[in-house]
Amino acid sequence: MLKHPPKSKFLRFLYENSLSLVVTIFMLGTIVGQAITGWDVWNQELEDMDKSPLSFLQYLSSGHFIEAIFENWESEFLQMGLYVMLTIWLRQKGSSESKQLYEKEEVDREPQPKKDAPLPVRMGGFALAVYKQSLSIAFFTLFFLTFFLHAYGGAEVYNLEQLDQGKETVTVLQYMTTSQFWFESMQNWQSEFLSIVSIVVFSIFLRQKGSPESKPVDAPYDETGE
Repeated sequence: MLKHPPKSKFLRFLYENSLSLVVTIFMLGTIVGQAITGWDVWNQELEDMDKSPLSFLQYLSSGHFIEAIFENWESEFLQMGLYVMLTIWLRQKGSSESKQLYEKEEVDREPQPKKDAPLPVRMGGFALAVYKQSLSIAFFTLFFLTFFLHAYGGAEVYNLEQLDQGKETVTVLQYMTTSQFWFESMQNWQSEFLSIVSIVVFSIFLRQKGSPESKPVDAPYDETGE
């Protein structure tokens, strides 16, 4: 941790935004890796169905790529949306991920329209009402969008397989009633819920010096919150 801000504006920007920048690089790198490997996998499957292979750019607009991307994003947005909402009311004694068991916290206080407050807070009324719920609204909006895109891409893949087997095709809405669609969703959702349980419970007993996701190393097990 730096004791003073870097003199260079660029270096200061990098330092103050390093967490989001590094994770974004990881995300983009893995998307590229997924696209390249998925392209090879899907072309092999198309070959098995006696269909023409796709170029890389064609693959990026294919149902196989769309399904693979948004099937995973869907579960992430569901996880974060539910986690944001559940941590409002539910508690876990000893976890750094929980609010205090009985005390009120800063996040519970009513917003004040002070000079440096975000614009919706200063506007008040409907803008403030929406802004107070904006984090969960954003996550659940993205969840429903990616949920549909998962179904859209999955339906295209499913229909190609159906045609190859001489069976009837389905619409996107019909695909959303199939066991295949829900199997794909559930296998991702359960892993996201597992990750929530893991961080909530592990943070009771385990520590990581320097991380805001952990309690101080010498904090007792039953101390709740950061």
